[in-house]
This record gives sequence, structure tokens and C-alpha cells, in this order.
Amino acid sequence: MRHRYFHLDPALLQQLLANLDLLRLFNEILLAVSGDVEQAMEWMRELQARGHIGEDVDLDAFFEELERQRVFGRDGDGSVSLTAVGERRLRQSAFEEIFTSLARGSAGYHPTRAHGEGVERLPETRSYEFGDDLHRIDAGRSIQNALRRTVGELDLAEQDLEVYETEHLTACATVLAIDVSHSMVLYGEDRITPAKKVALAMTELITTKYPKDFLGVLLFGDRAERVELTALPYIEAGPYHTNTREGLQMARSMLARRKQPNKQIFLITDGKPSAITEGNEIYKNPFGLDLKIVNRTLEEVDLCRRQGVVITTFMLATDPPLTQFVEKLTRINRGRAYFASPYNLGEFILADYIRNRRRRVH
Repeated sequence: MRHRYFHLDPALLQQLLANLDLLRLFNEILLAVSGDVEQAMEWMRELQARGHIGEDVDLDAFFEELERQRVFGRDGDGSVSLTAVGERRLRQSAFEEIFTSLARGSAGYHPTRAHGEGVERLPETRSYEFGDDLHRIDAGRSIQNALRRTVGELDLAEQDLEVYETEHLTACATVLAIDVSHSMVLYGEDRITPAKKVALAMTELITTKYPKDFLGVLLFGDRAERVELTALPYIEAGPYHTNTREGLQMARSMLARRKQPNKQIFLITDGKPSAITEGNEIYKNPFGLDLKIVNRTLEEVDLCRRQGVVITTFMLATDPPLTQFVEKLTRINRGRAYFASPYNLGEFILADYIRNRRRRVH
């Protein structure tokens, strides 16, 4: 076979790299503006006007190329919106960004600690037992056993057979519960965009690598609301309180219908519970830890434990009321809790998800 080598112009290479950075920047802005393409384009032009993007970068050509690739499209009145291609690009970008920061080899399959029937073969072997799959027989070791037993005579018997061990591969049903209360965008820190990025990355991970798994996403503010995975780029925080109890109730209900052996809730929050639902009314108290709200919420936490649902809490704040509540939640549920900043939230959650798949979590 003949190979041909081409010279890559340094200027062209620089342009390609610049375009890659532009695309990453565009995706980041898209998440921050909840999928509003026109606003994202305005932000890009504003960044260029302020000197953050070089004057030699042709943003109009960049936007035209994105439209040509059907990342976004225009409707009859000329308004611009993301397409299914654009939404998929956002998921892929979030997945790639988070996974590049994880240790190599952490992704892939997810075995339990127990040996047994499965699809992933181990190097270790054991004696053949009636009912073992014949394709798992280690021919080399079986023949060695026969030669050793017969002192050089090749007379293979059942007692000589060895089979490869396998690992159980388990499946997970996960609900990602995202706090959309007002504190997620207050105090000059955007916490909702990293949460959206995690949800997008997990969607890409599960749909491409673990298709037998289940991922559901819900938002909880004054009330809890389940959202479709296609709606993730458009999530926004609002002027809401934190109804953690209803979020856990809805998550538990979603998991009750799943057949996967591992059931877990990933709770992303930056505030203490400040609301519960009573009939058609919402009881709210944003001041301190209201014992009525806390106790009702912890009752739901215990119910999750009794139904085998593990809660892993990712705290985006460290104020004492939240820390105290999460510590009690974790003890009651026998789950896990992590402090994560908006900058490493994705690494925490995806690493924990993969680690959970190596064992039964209840």
C-alpha cells in the first residue's frame, strides 16, 4: 500500500484550532443562555467587541458554517433555534469535556465484585461445572491438565476442563434531581449551567455506552417536574424555594417502575429544603431550618432507603445549615455526600456513577 503525506499549513492549523475553541465557547454560552441561539450569537459578538475574540476571526462565517451543518435552523419568521443535531453536539461536547478530566480507563464496562455469569471474561479460570458455557473453556489449560494427569498421554476427561471466570455486569437506574431554586443563580455564581452540563454528559454516556441503563431527570423548585432529556439545554433556575421532599418523591416513583437492580438518586443542590407540598398547597419557610419541612423531607429519605434507593448528594455550597441537613440525610439513607464546586461537579458525578456500577448499591 502506498502512503501519501501532505504538508499542513501552520496558518490553516491555527485556524482549525481557533475554530475548535470557538465551537467550545459557543457551546458553553449556549448552555448559559438556556439554548437561546440568537442570544449566544450576540454574546459572541460582544466578546469580540471587548477583545476576547480576535478581530481576525470571522464570526459571521463561523455562524454560517454552523447553520450549514444544521446545528441550528430558522423557522418561517426567521427566528433561530437549536436543531436535534445541535442538541446532540451539546451532549457530545459536555461528555468529552468532563471525561477528559477523569482518569483514563475509568469508563467502559462496569462490573460487580462478584464472579459469575456475565459477558466480560476474566483471565482467571476454575474447574468446569455442569452447565457452564462450552465457549468459556480454556483449551490450553485443559490440555495441560490432561497431560499432567496422564503423564504425557493426551486423554482429555471432564475433570481436566477449566473455564474462564466472568464478571457480573450490573445495570443502573438513575434519576438526576436538579435544584432550580433562586440560589442556583444568585451571589454572582452560576451553578445551574454546570448541572445542565452534567445531565447532558450523563445522557451521552448512558445512551452510547450503557444503553440498558435508565436515566431520568427532574427539576425541583417550589414543585418537582420531570423533564425529557431533549429539554436539558433549555433548563433555567427561577424564583423558587427548595422542595427537596417532592423531588425525592418523584424520583422514587420514577425508579419504582424500573427493573434495573441498582437504583439511585443523584441530588444536586445548593440549599437547605425550604418548602413541602401539602395537598394542593405549598408550605414555605426560607428562614433557617424549619423542623416541619426537615422532618417531612427526612421521612421521604428513609422511605427511599427502605425501598433500596441510594441517595448521593452533591452539595454546591458549604453553609452550616445545608451541611447539617445533608449529613443527617446521608446517615438516614446510608448514602453518600460530596462537596463539589461548579467547576468539578461533572467529574464528581460521572466518576461516582461509574464506580457505583461496579457493585450492588443496596
